[in-house]
Amino acid sequence: MNNLIIDAANDKILFKIISLNKSYTSDYPNSRENFDKLALLLFNFFKKNNIKLNEIDNVFVNQGPGKFSGIRSSIAVAKAISITNNLNLYGFNSNQLKNQKYEKILDLFKKGVLIKNLIKPQY
Repeated sequence: MNNLIIDAANDKILFKIISLNKSYTSDYPNSRENFDKLALLLFNFFKKNNIKLNEIDNVFVNQGPGKFSGIRSSIAVAKAISITNNLNLYGFNSNQLKNQKYEKILDLFKKGVLIKNLIKPQY
């Protein structure tokens, strides 16, 4: 199972893929110009790591609290790719992360804490 995590609520835009035996991470400055091309950055991340979108099972997006533009952009991209590719979409909150340990999000998912397709931005 391949899981995509998108987090643009803080100082960096982060893409992370966690699978059973591998993990890929890329980050970019949290800036207006990167928000405008967030989808392109994501597809370049896939290409760089030789991952196809149809290999992704779940998308997790940080819904805040955090930076308004980062949250809005990342949620829009996450919703778009989940709808067009029939992927499961889950939102998580910044306060559910401890020390940028994104594996914790997968633990919350396995415990059933995250609700599918329920995204509530928190600015």
